[in-house]
Amino acid sequence: MTTVPETTPVFFVAGGTGISAETLGNLMLAQFPGLTFTRRKIPFITTIEHARTVLSQIDGAMTETVTPLVFSTVTDSEIRQELQKTKAAFIDLFGSHLDTVERVLHVNATHNAVALHGVGDTGRYDLRMKAIEFAMEHDDGASLRNLEQSDLILVAPSRCGKTPTSMYLALQHGLKVANYPLVPEDFETEALPRPIAQLADKCFGLLSTPVRLSQVRNERRPGSTYATLAQCSFELRRAETMYRAHRIPSINSAKMSVEEMAAVIMQSSRLPDLG
Repeated sequence: MTTVPETTPVFFVAGGTGISAETLGNLMLAQFPGLTFTRRKIPFITTIEHARTVLSQIDGAMTETVTPLVFSTVTDSEIRQELQKTKAAFIDLFGSHLDTVERVLHVNATHNAVALHGVGDTGRYDLRMKAIEFAMEHDDGASLRNLEQSDLILVAPSRCGKTPTSMYLALQHGLKVANYPLVPEDFETEALPRPIAQLADKCFGLLSTPVRLSQVRNERRPGSTYATLAQCSFELRRAETMYRAHRIPSINSAKMSVEEMAAVIMQSSRLPDLG
């Protein structure tokens, strides 16, 4: 009889939004694909009282056989010290390294959790908000207006991860990203669809595996031709041919997290981090 592995509770704690703790923590957890985790993000821990409540919740998840993992980007030293009283495994993603930076620079840090995520910088915050609005307006080909203003255009068959990647790049990096879906008539030729034909230099292609794409599509339209393995294989082959014909870089999204995809896309396309 096979023993089902126990689920490990994971907490992402932060004085701000928790995006950094979640992103960095998940990158580490991705190195353990055979394990299962229950994840909980607890942002905006700004008082000792709140920290004590969180501490109680974390320790309450302990069992005789399972120790929770805590990924923290809390910057306030007193709140951090309170959280470190936990019996769980506490991974300080920020504090210990901040001390090192202070020593090297000979300057004390502000320990401002808001500044960590750029909210204190009004210009950068506004830039990210405008990028998110742009991504929402241009999601899945909903609008073809001002495509030339985009920093990046993600091109892919349906359900290859265009939307979450677009939103992540906008939210985290302030990039204006449009995403354009390839539809059946686009697969009849190697030519780029007319709305993006003159914007190949801004395009980046997403692919998947036929099996994974079929699984995802079956969740949306079970039993449809759209979700068959044959249809998925055909669309992915044609998309890849199109990308090659126009020298559009591409990645396979099947086994990559959104964070990993964003990093590869930015590096490959030499996109700046504007956020």
